[in-house]
Amino acid sequence: MKKLCLILLSILMLSAITLYARGGEEAEEGKVKIGLVTDVGKVDDKTFNQFAYEGMMRAAKKFGLEANYIETQQPTDYDKNIQTFAEEGYDMIITVGFMITDSTLKMAAQYPDIKFAGVDQFYGEPLDNTMGLLFAEDQSGYVAGALAAMMSETGVIGIVAGMEIPPVIKFRKGYENGARYINPDIKVLGVYIDSFTAPDRGKAAAEAQIADGADVIFGAGGPTGSGGIVAAMEKGVFGIGVDQDEYYTTMGGGPAPYLLSSAMKRVDNAVYSAIEAFAKDTFKGGHYMGSAENEGIGYAPFHDAEDKVSRKVKAKLDEILEKLADGSLKTGVSL
Repeated sequence: MKKLCLILLSILMLSAITLYARGGEEAEEGKVKIGLVTDVGKVDDKTFNQFAYEGMMRAAKKFGLEANYIETQQPTDYDKNIQTFAEEGYDMIITVGFMITDSTLKMAAQYPDIKFAGVDQFYGEPLDNTMGLLFAEDQSGYVAGALAAMMSETGVIGIVAGMEIPPVIKFRKGYENGARYINPDIKVLGVYIDSFTAPDRGKAAAEAQIADGADVIFGAGGPTGSGGIVAAMEKGVFGIGVDQDEYYTTMGGGPAPYLLSSAMKRVDNAVYSAIEAFAKDTFKGGHYMGSAENEGIGYAPFHDAEDKVSRKVKAKLDEILEKLADGSLKTGVSL
């Protein structure tokens, strides 16, 4: 009897662990089901995983869908996690991050009746059931550049960029052009660093730019760019983050009086739009482009720097976003 009780207890514990990893509840029978597979990380990490989760939950509530998630522990689990949802009959699967692109395409080919949407994923030849969720980084960078130029007192600003790949190039060129839109004579110092995970190199690059007169640093390259932001905070010059609100990520929720804002990709809105298309039966294979027009890009709140940013600067940023949205202003960036 004691042995039987121990066996039952073990089963219950395993079930509890499974439910936790899967979001805390099982999908209801007969309900349309959508699942989210994170990149390595959790749905409360204040980065793309969390934004994707929030977009999914907002869409699930709006359209009456059953939603669940699996948090990836390591990259080797990508295929397995996607397949778990596929074999359980999920109707749509969201995957997060460019690192999971190959697994998404592999599983989409294996399960053609399931719709897939991948955050930050470009598909050279998208299948009918795949939608890559991309973003106009040049527009986001343009707004960051305009902000930097308006806040600079030295007429010199900097950017610490990650690897020289299309999204990063678009961020950098957009930043440069946005700054020159405000001040044609501004000097923009910039560097590409061949790693997204080298905060020490990012910090050193920012320190060199600050020594050369830069009083605003845009960190556009994951942890590498974040190293540049940290350098700016330590030197008492302004910093601008990228992708998500780095006030909560890099700066841990503050205080960060010199972090102006972050050039954001609205992953939550992109995921919501993909699920909305699925729910309304208008889903098409290809790519979604998050832009100023559809609130796919934007800038983060000023937080602790709020009092340092004038009403005039705030109004100009809003004007730029409106013009980018209606097409009356172009970034001048093409790859």
